[in-house]
Parts: sequence; structure tokens; C-alpha cells
Amino acid sequence: MDKKDYIALLKDHGIRPTANRILVVEAMDRAVRPLSLAEVEDRLLSLDKSTIYRCLMLFKDTHLVHAIEDGSDSVRYELCHSHSEHDDDDLHVHFHCERCNRTFCLYDTPIPKVELPDGFVLFSVNYMVKGICDECQGNLRREKQKGAQR
Repeated sequence: MDKKDYIALLKDHGIRPTANRILVVEAMDRAVRPLSLAEVEDRLLSLDKSTIYRCLMLFKDTHLVHAIEDGSDSVRYELCHSHSEHDDDDLHVHFHCERCNRTFCLYDTPIPKVELPDGFVLFSVNYMVKGICDECQGNLRREKQKGAQR
């Protein structure tokens, strides 16, 4: 995407496209996985933490980003590909690697439909699978092989 696409995306979600908001949405778009606030800060050294946080909260409120709780007292954010500022049609499963602490999107694994009792209202779903990612699993195998060779 280019700057015009980011401006259109912000407008589609009812967000006034300021220079800072464009920078934050661009950083989120270029990320290959969900990012923590600290990771967004590292990518946007020209913006302060509170500016980035305000942008992320606005994006969350308008369904432009998902806020993912990974169970490690950290929230990660990812650009939502929903086409509405009111509803999320982009829900999917996430995988959190307990070795490298990265969180991955499993786009081809939809969140199962949850049937709630009468009177209950669903606002969001956070479906997190935890384990060890393929890269860390390969590193573990190599470490074991090196240990066995000694």
C-alpha cells in the first residue's frame, strides 16, 4: 500500500488521516505479525509512546486494529482487514510461541462460532493457541543434536 491507500483506509474507518496516524497505520501494515506497543515504538522512533498509544486505541475503537492478549501481560496489535468501522469480519486464531515470545496470525484457521446463553452479548473473541513455533522447534532440534554429538 502507499500513502493514498493508508489515507483511504483511515477514512473508511471514520478516522481523520493525520500525519502521525498515517505513520502508525503504515507501520502496522508492514508488520508481518502482531506487534506490542514497544515494537511499534521501535519502528517509529520519530513518535513518542503516548502518541502511538492514542493512535492504537483509536484504531482499536474503530476496528482498524485488533488488540490481542497473548497471556503474557502484553497486548499486541495487528491491522484488521475488516471492511467496517463497526463490525469485525476478520477474526482468526493466533499462535503465541512461548520460547521466542512472538505471536503469529493463523489466517486460515477461523475462530469457532461460540453459542452463548440467552441474554449474553458477545463483544469480542480472543482465540490464542500457545506452544513453540516452527523456527524455535527447529532450533531446539539443532541444540539437541549438538548436545548429543559432544
